[in-house]
Amino acid sequence: MRYHDGQIARLGDEVHLAGNAGKVVCSIDTNEYSDAYKEEHWSYLRKGVVIEFEAFGPVHYELPEADLMFVRRRRSE
Repeated sequence: MRYHDGQIARLGDEVHLAGNAGKVVCSIDTNEYSDAYKEEHWSYLRKGVVIEFEAFGPVHYELPEADLMFVRRRRSE
């Protein structure tokens, strides 16, 4: 999935949706999965990303909502 600015969504990206903070916890498109959202549980979705929102829990997206805003990339470890 790409954000509205054209950047590819990646594992660990911080986002906001309608004032609610979230984090990309798996990107099926780039084959990136966090420890809590393992490939064997989420790859059946076939494309897109899963974003864990503090207010909503996990939400799967194939395309970004109009007000989904990319905030920043995860810092390199």
